[in-house]
Amino acid sequence: MEFSQNIRVVLVETTHPGNIGAAARAMKTMGLRRLYLVQPKAYPHADASARAAGADDVLAQATVCGSLHEALRGALLVIGTSARPRALEWTRLDPRECAARIIAESAAGEVALVFGRERTGLTNAELDRCHFVAAIPCNPAYRSLNLASAVQVIGYELMMAVREPAAAVSERMAEPLASADEVELFYRHLEQTLIALRFLDPDNPRHLMRRLRRLFSRARMTRNEVNILRGILTAAQADRPR
Repeated sequence: MEFSQNIRVVLVETTHPGNIGAAARAMKTMGLRRLYLVQPKAYPHADASARAAGADDVLAQATVCGSLHEALRGALLVIGTSARPRALEWTRLDPRECAARIIAESAAGEVALVFGRERTGLTNAELDRCHFVAAIPCNPAYRSLNLASAVQVIGYELMMAVREPAAAVSERMAEPLASADEVELFYRHLEQTLIALRFLDPDNPRHLMRRLRRLFSRARMTRNEVNILRGILTAAQADRPR
């Protein structure tokens, strides 16, 4: 199997169509071909084709999605990219660690690598959909990395990880992992149950659900584990006094 067959590159709300073309060029250079575009500001566009410089086939096969949820459907591993520190941090990987994990897990199923808007990146809510966050080391005094350059850096590490495999990433692969959309349904069920149990105040949620997302993302739940947990939630709701 071609190493990139199960790897999708997701660009969220890209502002300038030229950056889409440049990202497609970076992808093709590094052997990546599956491009997903979430609500691009202008696409298709002549600037995208011009900047693709021979990667028109990547653009032609791109999937345009109406939401990040749609772009992540079926993915077993989701890695977002972010340069900004956050008040509540995600588990972070450098590009080499990111590539090693993607290569290891793409053998078992779909993997999504998500890049945010040129100026503001991904929102916290969008990063909530990710198992890990990849951060490219930059000059701390000047963290201005072009979107296509970021795609190129991680694409390069992916190619190197295929040529010179690092130590295998230790993961449980005996059972199929839950997909991003299956896990998202679990989070909705969990939130509804916590509200019903009055453990979560919807008017003052603080960071409870975000912290719980971090916990379960680290666990990398299997499909069977998600089903067990949802069964527990259903039982908890059923046993609640009315």
